[in-house]
Amino acid sequence: MDVFVARQPIFTRKKKLFGYELLFRSGMNNAFPELDGDVATSNLLSSSFFSVGIDRIAGGRKSFINFTEALLLRGTPALFPQEMIMVEILEDIRPSAEIIRACRSLKSQGYTLALDDFTFDDSFAELLPLIDIVKIDFRQTPQAEIRSLLDHLRPFSCRLLAEKIESYAEFNRARDTGFDLFQGYFFSRPEVLKNKDIPQNKLTMLRLISEINRSEFDVSALEKLISRDVAVSYKLLKYLNSAYFSRLAPLKSIRQAIAFLGERGVKLFVSLVATSQLAEDKPDELVRMSIIRARFLEQLGPKLGLDGGELFLLGLFSLIDAMLDNTMDDLVGRLPVSEAIRRALVERSGPLAAPLSLIESCERADWSAVDRWRQQLQVDEERLSVMQLDAIDWADSYET
Repeated sequence: MDVFVARQPIFTRKKKLFGYELLFRSGMNNAFPELDGDVATSNLLSSSFFSVGIDRIAGGRKSFINFTEALLLRGTPALFPQEMIMVEILEDIRPSAEIIRACRSLKSQGYTLALDDFTFDDSFAELLPLIDIVKIDFRQTPQAEIRSLLDHLRPFSCRLLAEKIESYAEFNRARDTGFDLFQGYFFSRPEVLKNKDIPQNKLTMLRLISEINRSEFDVSALEKLISRDVAVSYKLLKYLNSAYFSRLAPLKSIRQAIAFLGERGVKLFVSLVATSQLAEDKPDELVRMSIIRARFLEQLGPKLGLDGGELFLLGLFSLIDAMLDNTMDDLVGRLPVSEAIRRALVERSGPLAAPLSLIESCERADWSAVDRWRQQLQVDEERLSVMQLDAIDWADSYET
């Protein structure tokens, strides 16, 4: 069974990753929000999660999962380990006596509960003491109403989560208002800072990424470059000794590592290390997402008759503006990247623009856009699912 998943990140006040909201689809006509809670749907949910593995999809992080009223009443959340999921109660579910009983049962089993897109009324008085997290749409809810909601929720011990945070300004405003958790892609856009210039060490990293991905790069020079940097050497050996590669014997030298990965593989890894340095003052998710994009696009290359290495760099650089708080146009202008990469990143045009749009649509669970780009690029659903899960695995095996 093909499984498609979007991981939408949730952050703490310190911009550390708290967990993901997972949005699933098993095929063209089976989007998660349309599930109706009958037996067939429950079977679909369980087979999807258990065949792929929720720990694999979420990288061991807490997974927020939407459950309809029918699924709650059937006890479907109990199919999953309580330490791994947050049971998210959809906004159209009324707190009936049956729902409250179902929630009490889940709480007694150690599950944590969240209310999605919450608006207060007196009918929630009996349910709220059972709730761990209350999610509020920060964009759609007027500020006066948010303040009123927070007043109503103050007597309860639940944490407050601001949804749809799309900029650093919104993140700061929500944090100052009293929210503890934040969901959205604010980290993927540049933070507006006055007179922001790029520090010299980050410029060096940018040039390093471009230099090691030149086709004429000298392998012996590459070995010297890695060997001189203790941090890069350590991360390289740790990466190759990870479970992703399933090696029987650990690698003990840089020379062995280069021989195992090959010139191109080492170049790609050094690109990842340098990228993590660029985003050192940003949420780790920014690097993780760029790595997922890079790996996904690299795999897409052969199918499209495009250079996988070029697509890898495209994904890796696709969030560089947020990493360095600068415009994409200015940053790309400083780098010796190909014209195809420049057009895709700056103009959203050319042969590489559609692959980038495909992975971005997957991230945001925009399934209609996924289907549109997938069909344009002639990528079948099964292949898309395999590439996406592999990219997640690969990114999670690389620790920044």
